[in-house]
Amino acid sequence: MDSISIKVPVTVKAKLTEKLRAKMLKEMEEGLSRAELELQQLGIQEKRVMQEAEQGELTPQAIQNINNIRQERQRRMDYVEETRAHQEELQKFAEGAEIVQGTLERQVEAKVGDDMRELMNVEILVEDDKIVAIRS
Repeated sequence: MDSISIKVPVTVKAKLTEKLRAKMLKEMEEGLSRAELELQQLGIQEKRVMQEAEQGELTPQAIQNINNIRQERQRRMDYVEETRAHQEELQKFAEGAEIVQGTLERQVEAKVGDDMRELMNVEILVEDDKIVAIRS
């Protein structure tokens, strides 16, 4: 066998434009709004469970519910903190900076003697949703 078909990752990068920055910031704001609303709802749930527990016996199930609510609240708070840090970071980037957007896979035919690094190191550069370069 002299060749084989394999899947290799392709990094997708976006060139930062004002349009992209605005879109990303808007998405972050929407996520923060959702998280803030969920935090309020979790606070209400926690108060309700605590009140029910105070009226009756503090059962293992009530303790578990309180712990679950607190874990969910902590996840949301972590998300809010990370998202705010990403917002600050995004504001600092200069226009034209390349931001990793994710990865895709591509199918390649690898042959004996091929440079594996060359097959693996491929990236696509996108600007305002249009591919502007394919690099290897």
